[in-house]
Amino acid sequence: MIVGLTGGIGSGKTSVAEIFQTFGITIIDTDEIAHELTHENGEAISHIKEIFGGEYITDTGRLDRVKMRNLVFTDLSMKKKLEEILHPLIYRNVEQLIPTIESLYGIVAIPLLLETGYFCNLIDRILVVDCPEELQILRTVQRSKLSQKDVRAIIKTQISRKERLARANNIISNDRDFIYLEDQVRKLHSEFTSFTKMK
Repeated sequence: MIVGLTGGIGSGKTSVAEIFQTFGITIIDTDEIAHELTHENGEAISHIKEIFGGEYITDTGRLDRVKMRNLVFTDLSMKKKLEEILHPLIYRNVEQLIPTIESLYGIVAIPLLLETGYFCNLIDRILVVDCPEELQILRTVQRSKLSQKDVRAIIKTQISRKERLARANNIISNDRDFIYLEDQVRKLHSEFTSFTKMK
């Protein structure tokens, strides 16, 4: 069984994935794959340079993430062009990694799972990490160099909280402390394990 882990920016997807990992569950992180693709000599670099120009590649040969972020969150057509480069490459990587999963079930962390629909045929269940928007903004501002205005702009490009929750098979609420979060993951781990053993 493959679980697609998603949620809005700052919702706590990474924390949830890390807890699942402590239970021995394999995590495939599409953000990590995207970083590998856009590092120096990454598979996506030549495509990005061709479409966006050399000014979006640093002197060390990797994607200038700040410059690209400023572009794609002010021009949605540019965001689409970047996704058209990255998503097929990420998809291929995920497709190759899924058969290597040795745990009873696997988790693929896909921040834009519901926005793109690109990876839906690879997963069996959608797990959404949820928290109020103001908490998303606070957490993202604290962990990054983004302003509140920047974070709100990113949230506007993502699917609404209401729709995300409506499409979830399972929901984890990340609006309290770590113990509460861990307890929810433990219960879901037990549920997923039982479900997998029954199949």
